[in-house]
Amino acid sequence: MAVTFICGFVLMAGLFLMLPAGVGFIQDKKFFGSAPEEIRAVIPDTKPERFCGQHAVGWCLMALSVLIMAGAVLFAAVNGIRSGFGFGKFYLRFTAMLLMLKAFDIGFFDWVLLCNGGLGFFPHFYPETKAVSGRHLFGFNRKTHAAQILGGVVLMLPAAWICTLF
Repeated sequence: MAVTFICGFVLMAGLFLMLPAGVGFIQDKKFFGSAPEEIRAVIPDTKPERFCGQHAVGWCLMALSVLIMAGAVLFAAVNGIRSGFGFGKFYLRFTAMLLMLKAFDIGFFDWVLLCNGGLGFFPHFYPETKAVSGRHLFGFNRKTHAAQILGGVVLMLPAAWICTLF
């Protein structure tokens, strides 16, 4: 169970790293696809580089975050195979990791950073969002989160089954 929680926290760290990569360095509107319409309406499509190579740094951080997250899932799978997990244990491990990641996404990204302006992160890079951000935005994407959780729980079934083949 400890490995499951550690891998879940590593997934959170990888997701957290995507935030400064996309918002702080790459600064492209496509990274705001899941943001509320009010936020997307006020931010520019792209922003000029503040320093030479800023976007390249962002893409490197983005690649690193994807590798970190993939590594956590791979480690969880290999550890389960070595520990002799059956289908049920694999399914529970992967589902717990998914739910931890989604709880972090909803609780930290949506509630703290986006809706409460936590740490002044978004307004620092996009001052135009300060006027439209607020607690009233929380839950704007509840259908998307519900679909991601339900879809993820279903996708854990073949993932657990594949792991039992090894």
